[in-house]
Amino acid sequence: MVRGWSVLARVSILMVLALTSPVFAQTPDAGLRGHGGPIRAIVVMPDGRVASAGFDGAIIIWDVKAGRAERVLRFHESAVNALVVYPNGCLVSGGDDGKILQWCEASSIPSSVLTDHRGPISTLAAMVDGRLLASGSWDHTVRPWASHAPTEVSFALQEHAAPVTSVVYSNDNNGLLSASQDGEVRLTSLQMGFPTRTVKLPTSINAVKALGDTHFLLACADGKLREVDRQLKIIREFDLPDGPLTTVAVSPDGNTIATAGMRTPVTLIDVQSFGVKSRIFGPGLPIWALAFSADSRELYTGGADRALRRFDVATGQPNGNSIAPASRTELPEPKDRGAQVFRACLACHGLAAADNNLAGPTLYGIMGRRIASAPNYAFSDPLKKLDI
Repeated sequence: MVRGWSVLARVSILMVLALTSPVFAQTPDAGLRGHGGPIRAIVVMPDGRVASAGFDGAIIIWDVKAGRAERVLRFHESAVNALVVYPNGCLVSGGDDGKILQWCEASSIPSSVLTDHRGPISTLAAMVDGRLLASGSWDHTVRPWASHAPTEVSFALQEHAAPVTSVVYSNDNNGLLSASQDGEVRLTSLQMGFPTRTVKLPTSINAVKALGDTHFLLACADGKLREVDRQLKIIREFDLPDGPLTTVAVSPDGNTIATAGMRTPVTLIDVQSFGVKSRIFGPGLPIWALAFSADSRELYTGGADRALRRFDVATGQPNGNSIAPASRTELPEPKDRGAQVFRACLACHGLAAADNNLAGPTLYGIMGRRIASAPNYAFSDPLKKLDI
């Protein structure tokens, strides 16, 4: 299995080993920090909240306007590589453990667990209307799933010859595009259930997105962003000379493309002219995940430096990256060392009596309190068993 791993996968593993210590930081320029490893996936939820997933195995639900983490979901046994969200707000995650989890409502336990794949989940995609989910894996297969009954409907499409890196449904819901590490791109008819077009590019494809009803974007390891039509004919390509591209996103209004890579900064491209609108140099490289806000005015980025950041699409400038204190308690001036240290905790913990539990339990009354006993917070079983 290891021989089939992509270059990005192996780099990811090395980065996880280098960045394993959880840090929750709050500084004016740091963005939202809660992950203990690089951020691998970002999605914007229907209510405006943002979900991020990382190599630390955690999924964090953020209230980006308030600048705080609301919930942390932990069930995967290893890195979480992919996220999608349905129109009804249910979240789906896929990880290195080969599991696909569906999260609905406010539960900390997934509503369904899919384990049909024989290798790590590398990519997920959902139809615009949420009827179907698709997953791709290092086991070389692509599987469509019915979202209303995910454990009942699953069949593997014809296997790729290499690990699947990306899948996406066409915006007209008629086709499923899949790409693999060996450069193969397939378009499968959802009516016929088998590939209608297959092409082989001279480079690995690391991410794909639908563009309009019938076109697709391919973010490639040779640093080129390629646009293909339904015949998989290359219509346009944009060369970013800094090396492998790792991610691509299209704004909901269809006007802007965002891409980035191992050494390529976030680049905003105009859809009509296929020219650069602006470049964003703030986030640390490599960038693994990009997502636009529902109104197309903001771009969220995540990557090796573990921070979720917001940028104004029109200007390319940071947009509200500082974290607003979650606690109702007035803190001392930042020059106080204790206040400086505690600002790293405010993203997930309240401090005042009126504070509710956030991603972590409230710290009000913690002195002398038995471990894992704060009300209305789902502590893990190992914590509950400690005699502290």
